[in-house]
Amino acid sequence: MKRRSFIIKGLAIASAPFITSGLLARALKEKSIGEKPFNLNYAPHFGMFKHNAGDDLIDQLQFMYEHGFRSLEDNGMKGRTVDMQKKIAKKMSYLGMDMGVFVAHKIYWREPNLTSGDKALHDEFVQNVKDSVEVAKRVNATWMTVVPGYVDLKKEMAYQTANVVEALRRASEALESHGLIMVLEPLNWWANHAGQFLTEIPQAYEICRAVDSPSCKILFDIYHQQISEGNLIPNMDKAWKEIAYFQIGDNPGRKEPTTGEINYLNVFKHIYDKGFKGVLGMEHGNSKPGKMGEIAVIEAYRQVDNF
Repeated sequence: MKRRSFIIKGLAIASAPFITSGLLARALKEKSIGEKPFNLNYAPHFGMFKHNAGDDLIDQLQFMYEHGFRSLEDNGMKGRTVDMQKKIAKKMSYLGMDMGVFVAHKIYWREPNLTSGDKALHDEFVQNVKDSVEVAKRVNATWMTVVPGYVDLKKEMAYQTANVVEALRRASEALESHGLIMVLEPLNWWANHAGQFLTEIPQAYEICRAVDSPSCKILFDIYHQQISEGNLIPNMDKAWKEIAYFQIGDNPGRKEPTTGEINYLNVFKHIYDKGFKGVLGMEHGNSKPGKMGEIAVIEAYRQVDNF
């Protein structure tokens, strides 16, 4: 071997550890940035990242964690098999992830149930909530979603409200000893859920105050409330002591933040500054398809969580 070639090769070999360690450090830095948890505890749902993570639910949890998310929201958890619930809970426990809401009961979208005062329908609701206790224990959940259902056009609102409060008091009694919380979700009356009894935050606040239980609180869905009443931050402040959970979606479209009219950077900063430590469920679709659309969701959350 010629002396010049030998020297060049020797220098390359000698410097290789430094080059390798530099690249490794850079890769680790990028990995660390990618996995950095968000300031707030956002919770994706299954299917949101399936093009990148695959169809397997456990792999999807891993992908969520690797991209900074520390919670899961799964409205349909109660309908999953016990075996799958246990697998999900085991993986989440291993990763140190929190469980967000699941739907606690049969929702009546087109006919009155809680508003009617019908004892059989109230009994059904309370039993649904009691059945949800075991699911909550199995998946380490604290919160479960409750929707009081359709209006009763044969009754004035005051009577309907009294009927709803009565049903919620009974359900609260079933939850209090377990430290579980049902969160009432007002739904917008205009775009998606016309005819639902519970539509606004002041109304939910009034009901929670009447029920007067630590197991009955408000789910503040930012998407729904932008449609129903707007005035997001002032309404949060007025109802703050009864709010236990948030859900997210931009408007119009119900997609990720930055795709609509809501200034999520300001809204999230306000929630953070008030010291909220709970979960914010990402109950929205992706604005763009495929793998790149899923990455765009993550990038959007990094953008609006930048405070």
